[in-house]
Amino acid sequence: MTPQDLKTIVSAGLLSFPVTDFDAQGDFSPKGYAARLEWLAPYGATALFAAGGTGEFFSLTGDEYPAIIKTAVDTCRGKVPIIAGAGGPTRFAIACAQEAERLGAHGILLLPHYLTEAGQEGLMAHVQAVCRSVKFGVIVYNRNVCKLTPDSLATLAERCPNLIGFKDGVGDIEAMVAIYQRMGARFSYLGGLPTAEVYAAAYKALGTPVYSSAVFNFIPRTAMEFYRAVADDDLKTQHRLLHDFFMPYLGIRNRVPGYAVSIVKAGARIVGHDAGPVRAPLTDLHSGEVEQLRALIRTLGPQ
Repeated sequence: MTPQDLKTIVSAGLLSFPVTDFDAQGDFSPKGYAARLEWLAPYGATALFAAGGTGEFFSLTGDEYPAIIKTAVDTCRGKVPIIAGAGGPTRFAIACAQEAERLGAHGILLLPHYLTEAGQEGLMAHVQAVCRSVKFGVIVYNRNVCKLTPDSLATLAERCPNLIGFKDGVGDIEAMVAIYQRMGARFSYLGGLPTAEVYAAAYKALGTPVYSSAVFNFIPRTAMEFYRAVADDDLKTQHRLLHDFFMPYLGIRNRVPGYAVSIVKAGARIVGHDAGPVRAPLTDLHSGEVEQLRALIRTLGPQ
């Protein structure tokens, strides 16, 4: 798949980040992960991100990463494209990107480098080094310590033909308008704020109709229903699902930092697709919160 092929794929449809399966000891469970991907693949996501943010990329070791990507690629071959997460220090991000390419992933989502702040020159050097280390397509994730300006993105677009996507996890509307107006059709644009459904209609109005859904992990039918409502400008359905599920869901998610991942794993467990615990420093939901989430899921009907 060429970078332009990947750009075409992620320019429409719903994307999602499958959680990464761990066993009771907290080790990667290839069998559980494969079963998860087989369950999710037929629901209609345009592409799946393996070892992404909801997949706890930040807690994985270099030894585990290839097994996760290989399991995803092998399980989903011919069903749905796999985009691998890559990130952390530049050399580690390069190693992940090259391994993902070798294993047959269709591209990478370049996650933030973590912890240390950096100026635009350093951020551009980081993104450029990763892009130039591979041939397949790269989507940069604008979030946390990696916030690129329109000027920086324009420079990277000239230097890196395989940089084909921009995913926003910041939510700065002015910045998004400036980036879209500057870059136009050069990039595919993805909404990447946690629980992206809440922002989906606004981002569509900004020229970003595609987003990644974490709740697809446990309510895939509802996730697709909401995406179609956004695509069709069906405000009645959007408002109903926001009122009945997503806003109460945010009430649980926002209680503890890191629950954006933990609540997704709890949801998967509730619907019979247990992915095991989250890894420290994340913490799992408390039993009362799990019951509140269970009640919310029950109102949506079978998935």
